[in-house]
Amino acid sequence: MPLTLEIVTPEQRALTVQCDEVRLTGVEGGFGVRPGHTPLVATLAPGELAYDAAGSTHRYAAGEGFAEVSDDRVRVLVEEILRADQLDAQRTARELTDARKKLETLRPEDPEYEKVRAAVERAAARLLVAAHAP
Repeated sequence: MPLTLEIVTPEQRALTVQCDEVRLTGVEGGFGVRPGHTPLVATLAPGELAYDAAGSTHRYAAGEGFAEVSDDRVRVLVEEILRADQLDAQRTARELTDARKKLETLRPEDPEYEKVRAAVERAAARLLVAAHAP
């Protein structure tokens, strides 16, 4: 029996698909879900979200969010989701470089430090996924 993957952002239901496996980036590390997985709720860090269906792997760059797994259903609620083919590796690399440079100028106690740190994490996730784009 396959999994149902549902991805939702604040703006839209981005994807609902049947698949064989889902791989996510949790705040405590990456993890995979296959049919029959134990129910869980996980906090997601910016990173790659990938699913396998019909022998193909589909890759996305996902922002922060949550995942709920129960009854062979994976519900993912994230701030942003971008398919690998929507990403430009060169532009994403520049965004990551710029965000890292800005972060270097800040101290952890600066008001915008966490916002810029999160931007670095999102840009790094997008670059990772862009590198796998066809």
